[in-house]
Amino acid sequence: MRVVLAEDLFLLRQGIIQLFEEYGFEVVAAVDNGTDLAAALAEHRPDVAVVDVRLPPTFTTEGLQAALRARREQPGLPILVLSQHVEQMYARELLADGTGGIGYLLKDSVLDDEQFIDSVRRVAAGGTAMDPAVVAQLMTSHARDEPLASLSAREQEVLSLMAEGCSNLAIAHRLTVTEGAAAKHISSIFSKLLLPASSDSNRRVLAVLAYLNA
Repeated sequence: MRVVLAEDLFLLRQGIIQLFEEYGFEVVAAVDNGTDLAAALAEHRPDVAVVDVRLPPTFTTEGLQAALRARREQPGLPILVLSQHVEQMYARELLADGTGGIGYLLKDSVLDDEQFIDSVRRVAAGGTAMDPAVVAQLMTSHARDEPLASLSAREQEVLSLMAEGCSNLAIAHRLTVTEGAAAKHISSIFSKLLLPASSDSNRRVLAVLAYLNA
């Protein structure tokens, strides 16, 4: 799997590169600023981009904005944001087109290498990997949206776990219910969100995007 990495902190960048290489990833470019990130994404067209939000020179949203521009030029480009900050406006824009894998993890919440690598692989495969804190912030303004308002409290809870990338079995464990009960909740969510019949993996992504989109 080919990865473009954008991280301005040298030691962290080198550590992530080493981690990727240990798991068999190919880091085709590792950059420390938004300009070089844009160039690397255009040149290499990677399987996934792992991007810090705040990069030089202003340390505001250069990384995320460069990723958004690349995604407009390469529709469906899988992007995993790895940051210490939640930038709601740009996160919503990232979700807005509804195509390609999307992830947004907070650095302080990544607790082990397998968790991180699983998230990268999931995003590269077209899925989602959302930090619970990011999900909570993005969900806040949607409490009264239609048809989202039709979801029960438990269904909203299930959908937030789907956004994190949890499987049916993982959702069942987190909610202390059977896997069959989790599957029924998910089926109900698909129905209430009027998602067309498709593969369950595609509908999961569409359901998450419908819930988190601005």
